[in-house]
Amino acid sequence: MIQEPPKSNNAQANKWLERTLESKHVLWMIFVLSMLEATIIPIPLELVLIPLLLHERERWFAIASATLAGCLVGASIGYGIGLFLFDTAGQWLLETMNYQDAFNEFKAEFNADGFVTLLLVGITPIPFQVGMLTAGSTGYPFLLFMFAALIARGIRYYGLAVLVNWLGERILAWWQKQQKRLGWSVLVAGIAVYLIVIFV
Repeated sequence: MIQEPPKSNNAQANKWLERTLESKHVLWMIFVLSMLEATIIPIPLELVLIPLLLHERERWFAIASATLAGCLVGASIGYGIGLFLFDTAGQWLLETMNYQDAFNEFKAEFNADGFVTLLLVGITPIPFQVGMLTAGSTGYPFLLFMFAALIARGIRYYGLAVLVNWLGERILAWWQKQQKRLGWSVLVAGIAVYLIVIFV
């Protein structure tokens, strides 16, 4: 087991990592952090998740599962904000995180192909808050939204856990440099899996 996991170049992410590692309830901490990252914390969760997976390799599946569960809870909260409170809390969230332009661009794409667009926002570094607020504010079916989030974030977190086990400490520096390219690659794989499930 790695005693001193590598740190990212993000000070806020490193603080969250220290809090998580110091906790006796690591799975609950990553669950809560994932839920907050999906709603109000504007930091890439991978900057905490990768060092945590390196430090707790034997629990990679449990950590990925707790992360996914927290994300889905956060996604349902965000969907509810978009559905019921978009003109107040939803607008505040977009303005606070400076996501208004991203929201407008995403909404136009979402109207063309909602499910695939949700897969896109769930896998790539596009802010997830944009996707959940759009889905809620447009009245997109909740179960389809959660299904897309489950597929996209499941691929992202379990895939990342496998990569950490394969590549070790190199993955953190590599991810910080290649996160966008990695996101698009995983998106292609995710859409391929989705099409196989639907049409085969």
